[in-house]
Amino acid sequence: MNGLISKKKAEQLLSSVDVLIVDDNQFMRKVVRNILINIGIKTIHEAADGLAGLEHIRVHAPDIVILDWEMPMLNGAELLRIVRNPRSFPMPDVPIIMLTSHLERWRVMEATRLGVHEFVAKPISGKALLERIISIIVKPRPMVQLDGYYGPEPRKLLVEPRLKARAQQQPANVA
Repeated sequence: MNGLISKKKAEQLLSSVDVLIVDDNQFMRKVVRNILINIGIKTIHEAADGLAGLEHIRVHAPDIVILDWEMPMLNGAELLRIVRNPRSFPMPDVPIIMLTSHLERWRVMEATRLGVHEFVAKPISGKALLERIISIIVKPRPMVQLDGYYGPEPRKLLVEPRLKARAQQQPANVA
């Protein structure tokens, strides 16, 4: 399991995870559901649009949300913007994986800016989805509020202190 945890531990963790799939495409929900079942997730819920997804998050508090970008009424970006508002939404910390076929750089940047935990391209593979879910479970990033941003601590913030520490430990080049 990626060297993060043993296969047995991963199976135990995955079997207890509650996942919500929010996608307007019924076939895509079925594909993702089958992948989740195959990787060992037992509790899976579905919402056919952003409004239903928002209500399900409020009422059922899933452990992870898999969210499509492009949907009618309330798209993935709009749903993410609502969920990540701790003043008005009761579950702003729920981990969200954006799953989309729209891979333009601006969308990835916007999803990150809005507080998505992971961004995954369609068509999705079981391996890619498993890696993202394991990462969320085993290496959770703390939620932070920075200059109007509320979401998981950006990875860059996690990496920069390590790089600075390494640079300080290395001896200076003596000529």
